[in-house]
Amino acid sequence: MIVLLLLPACLALAIWLAPSERVRPWLVPLGASIYLAAAQFVVWGDIPADQLSAFDGWLQLDPVGKLVLAYLSAFFCLCAWYVPGYLALRAERPNRVFCANLLLALAMMTLVVLSHHLGLMWIGMEATTLASAPLLYFNHNARSLEATWKYLIVGSVGIALALLGSFFLAYSAIHAGLESTLLFDDLVALGPQLSPPWLRAAFVLLFVGYGAKMGLAPMHTWKPDAYGEAPGVVGALLAGGVTSCAFLAVLRVQQICAGSSQADVTREMMVGMGLLSMAVAGVFMVGQRDFKRMLAYSSVEHMGILVLGIGLGAAGVYGALLHLFNNGFTKCILFLSAGNIHRAYGSKSVDVVVGALRRVPLSGALFLTGFLAITGAPPFGPFLSEFTIANAAFSTGNFWAGGAYLALLAVVFVGMGTTVLGVVQGNPPAGDERGEFRDSWRTTAPLVVALGLILMLGLYIPAPLESLLRSAAAAMEAPR
Repeated sequence: MIVLLLLPACLALAIWLAPSERVRPWLVPLGASIYLAAAQFVVWGDIPADQLSAFDGWLQLDPVGKLVLAYLSAFFCLCAWYVPGYLALRAERPNRVFCANLLLALAMMTLVVLSHHLGLMWIGMEATTLASAPLLYFNHNARSLEATWKYLIVGSVGIALALLGSFFLAYSAIHAGLESTLLFDDLVALGPQLSPPWLRAAFVLLFVGYGAKMGLAPMHTWKPDAYGEAPGVVGALLAGGVTSCAFLAVLRVQQICAGSSQADVTREMMVGMGLLSMAVAGVFMVGQRDFKRMLAYSSVEHMGILVLGIGLGAAGVYGALLHLFNNGFTKCILFLSAGNIHRAYGSKSVDVVVGALRRVPLSGALFLTGFLAITGAPPFGPFLSEFTIANAAFSTGNFWAGGAYLALLAVVFVGMGTTVLGVVQGNPPAGDERGEFRDSWRTTAPLVVALGLILMLGLYIPAPLESLLRSAAAAMEAPR
């Protein structure tokens, strides 16, 4: 299991030391493919439980961790295979820091997944932020610098609140006359005995802190600038990788609260914050003229859907965990195809970008298909996971939440659809010749694979994945 941490870190060092600007980009997908094979073996292989724990339980792989690791390794590999094609178009930029930090960010995300200690998970989340920040500044202009600083500052405020919440959680055990601990297994077992006021305060701080890293409203202010100014592959990594690790941190905290006296309070808070995020995203999507900023608000919406699902109980948890896969793979399609369209037009404004289906037919078609998928159109995976969450709301008697959820999905569909259709339909501006960018297998093949995955997840969930989803959902509902 330790190999999963060391592998991307060593690959990052190898990329940093590699002298060739042409070789480095290919080391990223090579390393990601090796990591994918190792991670999938650990997740699905017949490995004894004692070999999935290290350092006295500080590092451990349980069903929830296995699920996120299976997703993260596949998602990162898809993004990594886009990198050589993208950097070939940006040959004027040195790529040493960019390529090395991609693998370093993967190593830090792996640390978050494997961490079973609240303090170690906090370190992993902060390290993930620091490793991914240089990726945002790849374009080296004033706007990307501003976006990077906003990402760091808002993230730092969030991580500071999460640290304070971790202290409060430890004190909730001390205040109840128990031994202080930050190990998840111990805290889950002690859940019913933890001091309610301190546990409630700890949850608020941890949820707001890690919620800022997820980009939940109203802590989402870094997302539009970061996603708007970052290269498409970096936007995909943030939307499907970094924020998913922050979601895992929220899952861990809720896992502790699930068996405590505060379970109902924390679930209600998550339902409320989930709907708020969807509402804020819907408002800003309507009339949005920048299609990359539109994707940022889509990410805010889907982070809200994830926490809403967790707040709805067992059936909602299953839907949220499935949506983690569907959202990530669909965001891969959307961000990478949006990056291709941006390169073809040299603009992100729908006032300039018209007729993408004619200028870059494959990227335009993938962008349109990604929009249909992410807004819940069948037969794609997001339809199944979003429907599961809606069903969970109504089956548990949360009719107001279910109704608001469906209404907000409709608002998002209209707002996002207006922008996307404006981009892909029509004819490119008269007299505007096609630029140097063309669709190629290097910049579209990973998107086609991601499309195949979300189509599969909408039609058929493999039995091993179904079993792991149910095991992870069960682990979220009661102390182990």
